[in-house]
Formats: sequence, structure tokens, C-alpha cells
Amino acid sequence: MDVNYVGENLLPGKIGQFFVILSFGAALLSFISYFFSTREPEIKSWKTLGRLGFWLNAVSVVCIGSLLFYIIYNHLFEYHYAWSHSSRTLPTHYIISSFWEGQEGSFWLWMFWQAVLGGILLFKAKSWESPVMTFVMLCQTFLGSMLIGVEIFGSRVGSSPFILLRDALNAPIFKDPNYLSMIADGSGLNALLQNYWMVIHPPTLFLGFASMIVPFAYAGAGLWTKRYKEWMTPGLPWSLFAVMILGAGIIMGSFWAYEALNFGGFWAWDPVENVSIIPWLTLIAAVHVMLAYKNSGHGFFTATFLALISFVLVIYASYLTRSGILGETSVHSFTSLGMSGQLIVFNLTFLAVMIGLLVWRYREMPSSKQEEDIYSREFWLFIGGLVLTVACVQMIATTSIPVFNALFGTNVAPPVDPIPHYNKWQGAFAVVVMLLTAFTQFLKYKKTDSRKFWASTLASLVIALLLTAAIVYFTKIYSNAMYILLTLTCTFCLLANIRILGDALKGKWRLAGSAVSHIGFALLLLGALIAAATNEVISINNSGYIQVAGFDQVEKSGENLFLTEGEPVQMGDYRITYIGDSVAPPNVYYKIKYERVDEETGKITESFVLSPFAQNNPDMGGLIGTPATRHYLTHDIYTLITAAASDSQAKAAHIPEEEKTGYEDYDEPATYQVSIGDTLRYRNGFYVVEGVNKNATLNNIPKGPEDLIVGLKIKVVSADGKTYNVEPIFLIKDGHTYDFNKDVSEQGLRFRFTNILPKEDKLEIMLYQKPLPEKKWVVFKAIKFPYINFFWAGTIIMTIGFIMAIYRRVKDSRIAKRKVRS
Repeated sequence: MDVNYVGENLLPGKIGQFFVILSFGAALLSFISYFFSTREPEIKSWKTLGRLGFWLNAVSVVCIGSLLFYIIYNHLFEYHYAWSHSSRTLPTHYIISSFWEGQEGSFWLWMFWQAVLGGILLFKAKSWESPVMTFVMLCQTFLGSMLIGVEIFGSRVGSSPFILLRDALNAPIFKDPNYLSMIADGSGLNALLQNYWMVIHPPTLFLGFASMIVPFAYAGAGLWTKRYKEWMTPGLPWSLFAVMILGAGIIMGSFWAYEALNFGGFWAWDPVENVSIIPWLTLIAAVHVMLAYKNSGHGFFTATFLALISFVLVIYASYLTRSGILGETSVHSFTSLGMSGQLIVFNLTFLAVMIGLLVWRYREMPSSKQEEDIYSREFWLFIGGLVLTVACVQMIATTSIPVFNALFGTNVAPPVDPIPHYNKWQGAFAVVVMLLTAFTQFLKYKKTDSRKFWASTLASLVIALLLTAAIVYFTKIYSNAMYILLTLTCTFCLLANIRILGDALKGKWRLAGSAVSHIGFALLLLGALIAAATNEVISINNSGYIQVAGFDQVEKSGENLFLTEGEPVQMGDYRITYIGDSVAPPNVYYKIKYERVDEETGKITESFVLSPFAQNNPDMGGLIGTPATRHYLTHDIYTLITAAASDSQAKAAHIPEEEKTGYEDYDEPATYQVSIGDTLRYRNGFYVVEGVNKNATLNNIPKGPEDLIVGLKIKVVSADGKTYNVEPIFLIKDGHTYDFNKDVSEQGLRFRFTNILPKEDKLEIMLYQKPLPEKKWVVFKAIKFPYINFFWAGTIIMTIGFIMAIYRRVKDSRIAKRKVRS
């Protein structure tokens, strides 16, 4: 029987689902039309139809996003997506974040950026439009299918963001037509994601993922249409753009981890971190081999393969994070929505397209019969691309262990501690890459004068050795040979590229972009290396003990300090004081005051307050801390709350209403057997048992002939002389005993008259007292990260270098077009 539900706003969802279907159909139409436009370019109607399908898809994607945001913003909790990812208490910027917290929203974000990039290609691709847009719209078709959420032959295809809550959940509440009146609020955005980085990091990252389709499309189009030597000219700026945006997105995630997460660092080799950086590295390798081919004619197959595989790896990354297969090895992965099969088909389709094109055109691909000279830049660019590729193979092999176990039924365990495992391998690869990046700058394409090469290389290397010795001395990283080697090669790379930048400033501006980006990358690695190798815990607890139950099971007690509110503790050069806290649900902000005191004069030379915050999150295993950081030019002081005094009201808030007894705010009671006239003490005074009231009554409880109602008269006298009279009641009714307490709220007392003991000629009372206000306390960890600013500065400089390189390549492309026209 149909239920007529009350208060549901179904129109936005119905319109939204219409546009979901339209977006998929339009993308499919555009893909097919552009495919035939490429095969039959003389039939202009195919391209017109392809464009029509694209614009229909783009409009549909915008409408889907607008309607979904309308549903979330207006708290229409009859929709599962709004209920699952938002709440009424979220401010607007977090409501925006909740838009892409779920899988459906993130797929939409990917579709949106791809539609934006497709629109640019329509205006800029010119003769490449049809073949390039064929691949773009094939991808858009697969992405559109992820949002359909319909059943075909018993199997669900995609997951619609417009599914109703009552259709997504099978619960008794939905038998009530007015169920919406019982849903006060949504589940809300995961409290750990309530950070401003959640607003900007996912859009940047997904723009990077979306832009990776364009180099794939140009490489695929070049093979398909046999325009082998042409595709790299328009494809190279897009490759640089994709590398720049995806790199920025990855580093944003790293900064988010450093600033807001509690593992004390900026990179944890989490599987999802790994699968995002792998396609970035392979496309970087592709860019360098593309440059080698454009200048020497060597490496066409490798450049094309790397451009194609980079996007295939993006789809594979999407499969790993969205299939649920990494659920036990990654904190970032989504739970599965039953789309694993679709994601596999998506991945296999583009893998098959890549392999098919490479095999189909292998014999016709341009190749150079003349071998590269060992003193040529293209030779070492090719070697560098190969090293990056091997580094990615190692990374993806370890990250994919859960996939191998699922495919082959094996039980291979991933590394217990991934950080040293990956550092060992990737550190070695980084040494080689930095070395190649350094001396390759002194090589020219095709042929280099070996004497000039060695003179320049050795001069820079000698200076790099001296600088490395100084860095090692000041940072004290003597014991780790890998750190020393990486420091040397990063320094060598910096010097070599600074020299090239100096030449660029003299008029060779074409070299500036690559030099700046290499300088940025070297600084980034150097900063990451020094910060990771030399960071030190400064909150040293010499006792090795923290007086918090179970603390040593989750944290190292020797690396944490216990602070009582208002009581300073010396921590190295700083005097630390916990000066209070403030509550902004679900977080508590703890104010930790740092003071540097001059030992001779006793004057405070520096003072600042950090406010790390934490939340009691039972779903995440208890207290979850978010650090606060003091930034200096040469180092950061990073502070994290690892334990805090429990607030009794917060405890009581977690007790279900039906389980509350009313005694949660009191200490354990004391039981006394007393006689009339007895005087007893309590914490802030005394009380006297004055007598028994045999005529006591209880409201709403009639007294039967066999019932007994007795009151006990008690006078309470506080330390300041104030008196309070109370009369707790004891009741015997129908053979059962009951008691009714009385409170002295001003003194935090509760009395119960619990029994009459005629044989002993005594009366039994129980006294509850509220606990004295305890001083608040926290346990915190402080870490010093030296020279971390090199890491962030390197990111900014590298991005600037990419922008300069993109500008140069676009300008070169325009010049080449003018020459062709003339």
C-alpha cells in the first residue's frame, strides 16, 4: 500500500534525476558523434552533433550541481545525500565542503571540471577537436554513468545523489507518513573534515585529475589520426598544466595533513596519497621525454606511452579509493557504493584503448635510427623518465597489495610501518632523479662539448659538496647516508638550475620556466628531507609517566607533558602554561601559553599563545586532536593535545536519555545509620537529624491503610552559617519500599532516606555530594620542525616555474601556427 508522505519536497530530486539521465545520454551522444566525425571528417553534421551533445552535457552537469546544492543548503533531509553529509549547524563554507564529501559529489566535481576543460578545447583545439573530444566525452560518459543510480537486469548502475532517504535506508520510521518531523538534523560533515582546506583541496585535486584526460586525448588522437609529430605541440602545455594543478592539489593535501591532522607530519605514505602522486610523477616523466622528442626526434613511443598511462593511473587511483578495497590500509578511502564493477570497466576500457592504439600504430610510429649521444640532453631526459617510472612501479606495487590479495586469493601483508619502507626505496630514486636533474642542465640537445660539460658540472658539484657539509653540520644528520646523499644531490640541483636561471636572466628566457620549476622541486625535497630528518619532540617528560589511565597504550609518555591549568612547566627554552579553554562544539580549544624567559634578568623575551583543539569523537576512537603551529622563518613549533580532562556534562551528554538516573553529576554516595539528634559533617559544613515526620505526604501518591509514609527532618548548616531544612521521604506501599530524595542545591547535596532499622533503632540515610571543581588539565606534545618553510617555498616556486613554462609553450605554439599560415 502506498504511503502518502508529509512534507517531502520531491521536485528538486525529480528534476535533478532528469538532468543526471540527460547528462549521461548527452555525453554518450557527443562521444559517438565525435567518433564518427573523426572517421568521416567530410560529414560536418557529426561535429555539429558532437558539440550539441557536449553543451547539453555541460548544462546538465551545472544543473545537477545547482539542484544538489539547493537540497543540501536548504536541509532537505528527505534526500539521503543531504542527510548523510550535512546538518543545520554547518556554516556555509562547510556546507559547500559537504557537497563533495561523498562519492556522488566528488564524481560530479570531476565531471564539472572536465566539462569546463572541454569547453576550452572546443574553442582552442581547432583541427584536433573531433579526435580529442572523442576521448574526453568517452570519459565523461563513464563519469555520468556513476551518477545514474538505476537498476539494469538486477544490477545497480551508479549511485544517484538524488535518492530519497526512505529508499536508501530500510527503517521502521519510514512507515510513518510524517517521518520528516522525527528527523531533527542530518548526520553532518565528518568533524575531522570541518577545515577550510576541505573547501579548496578537493576542487584543486579533482581539477588536476580532470586535466589529465587532455594529454591522454592528444596522445591518443595523434596515434588515431597518424599525426604523430604534431600532437605534442598542443599536448605539452596541457601536460604542464595538469602537472602544475595536480601537484598543487597534492601539496595542499600535505599542508592540510601538517596543519590539521594529528600524526605530526606532512606525508605518511598513505595508499591514497601514493595513488595520487603516481600519475603526477609519470606525467612529469612524460613531459621531459616529450621535450627530448621535440628537440631531437628520440623517445616518441616512451613519451606517448607515459602520457597515456598517466590518465589510466588516475582511473586506477579512483578505483582504489572508491571500491573500498583500501578500507583497512588507508584513512582516506571511500566506502564502496557497489560501483567496483563500473570502476573496473572504466579502468579496463581506457587501458584497452591505450594498448590498442600503441599496438595498432607501433610499426608506423616515428623513430630515430641514430642512437642518442651519451653527452646529449635527450639521452638523460629519457633515463630520468625511466627512473621516475621505476619509482612509480615500486610505489604502485606496494600500494596494490590489497588488490593482488583480492585477485589471487593471497594473504600478503602490506608493510607494518610504511614510512621507513617507502623512504628507503623512494629516497634512493630521489637521489638519482636529483642528480640527473642537476647535470642534465649542462647538456645540450643532440651533442655537447664534453670539456665544457665536465667543467661546469665539477665546479657546481664542488660547491654543492661544501654547502652539503655545512648543512649536515648544522642539521646534525651525520648518521644517515641516504639523507646526506639526498642533501648533496638536492643542493647540486639547486646550484645547477640557479646557474641556468642566471643565463636566462641574460636573455635566454626560454630556459627560465624549467629552471625555476627545478629549483622549486629541489627546495621542496630539501625542506621535506631536513624537516623529516631533524624534527624533534621538545615536550620531553623525564619521568616517562603520565597520570592518565591507559595513556601509555596510545602515546609515548616520555614525549608528552601534563599541564594543570594555571601552573607553569618548564619545557626546554620555553615556560609553558595551560591558561584555559573555550568550547565551540564539537571542538574544545585549549590555550597553551609559551614564554621564553631570559635566565639572567628574568624578563620575558617572547610570549605567544597557541590554541590547539580537540574533539571527543567516539566513532574515531576517542579524543582527536588538531594541532596549532607557531611559524618562524627557520622552524615551526607544532603543538597537539593528546589527552584532556573529561567534562562531566560532556560525559552525561553521551548517556542516552532513557539510561540517565539523575545521579551522574554526583560523587559516589556515603551511607550512614543515624539516630535522632545525630550531627554529621559534610564537605562544607554539618547537618543535624532533627526528627521523624510521621504525617508526611506525597503528591499524587495516595496513602493506603497498610502504607507507611515517613519523612526525616534534617537541618543543614553551611560553613558560612546559612541553614537549610530538607525532608527526604521513605515509603512502604503494597509491601514494597521506595524513597524520594531531597536536594540542597546551593551546597551540592542530595539526601535519601533509604530504610528504617527497628532492631538497631537506627535510620539509614544516603548522602550524595557534587564533586569539588577540579583544576582542568591537558596532556600535550610539542614538535619542532626545522626549515619546514623550504618545503612550502619550494611548492610555490615550482608552481611559478610551471606557469612560466606553460606560457612559453603556448607562445611557441602560436609562433609555429603563424609560420604555417605564412
